[in-house]
Amino acid sequence: MIRRRDALLGLAALGTTAILPRGAAAQAFPNRPVRMVIPFTAGGSNDVVGRMIGDAMAQRLGQPVVVENRGGAGGVIGNDAVAKAEPDGHTILLAGSGSFVISSLVQTRLPYDPVKDFAAICWLGASPNVITVHPSVQATNLRELQALGKSRGQPLRFGTPGVGTNGHALGAMIGVVLGIEMEPIHYRGTGPALNDLLAGRVDLLTNASAPLQPHIEAEKIRAIAIAGQSRSVALPNLSTSVEQGFPELDSSTWYGFLAPAGTPADRIAVLHAAAVAAINQPDIKSRLIASGVDEIAPSPEPAHFTRLLASDRERWSRVVERANLRVQ
Repeated sequence: MIRRRDALLGLAALGTTAILPRGAAAQAFPNRPVRMVIPFTAGGSNDVVGRMIGDAMAQRLGQPVVVENRGGAGGVIGNDAVAKAEPDGHTILLAGSGSFVISSLVQTRLPYDPVKDFAAICWLGASPNVITVHPSVQATNLRELQALGKSRGQPLRFGTPGVGTNGHALGAMIGVVLGIEMEPIHYRGTGPALNDLLAGRVDLLTNASAPLQPHIEAEKIRAIAIAGQSRSVALPNLSTSVEQGFPELDSSTWYGFLAPAGTPADRIAVLHAAAVAAINQPDIKSRLIASGVDEIAPSPEPAHFTRLLASDRERWSRVVERANLRVQ
């Protein structure tokens, strides 16, 4: 997981990197709408965060930021669309820890190279993942879930936004750490998985809190833990996995922008500046926090995000190996 202290490194340089480049090339960009590919169907946390920041970026870019939801294969379809797009800055990807990093570790036969085919723009922030169950599941915390899982004659079914997503990895780790059987049910995004949790067709779902909060508050689903070390601002009364005695269940969903490799550096700088200005806008920041994005510290320069991607990939490779996650 990308830590707050890492994301805050070098923020003193923000004042210089947030200045738009000068010159004719910079002034000519963007000269048409910017396409933001979100590699999931509408309704999930990525969709909520992407649209919110995209609208604010459009005001600074002078062009609309048009969201294109390209769900499927745990993010691979949307990622591939951006990898193969014209590297002119007019197509960007809302990447995430699951859809970009974990999916590339679980699905080894990718139509793109996750390291060589993308250029970092800006890390945006992160949301702690919430572990939720259907009300029919007799568990209000992780200990009770563990006891239930061990007493059942069949696996607990957990929904995921797709193979290789954060929800897939965390769900599998819950099974490993608690020592219970878990069966993944894969969907084309958080929206469809959440619908089946609400209907009781799956027992459990883990995700960033944004799409879950209304249903938690309405008691249509039950939150049993924050998968991390710190409580969520959006759900302050919900205890963490660390507090409940399971520190290994530590997972958050981060968000960041990437462009196709070969995108000119001056255009990357324009996009970076627009993203930083958007996320630091007071009303956007407060809305993000209310949606569960607790860690808001945009990377001070694109290279910083590149380094964070490398460290996150190393961390999740160990989790994937331990949980034995593979494409099924």
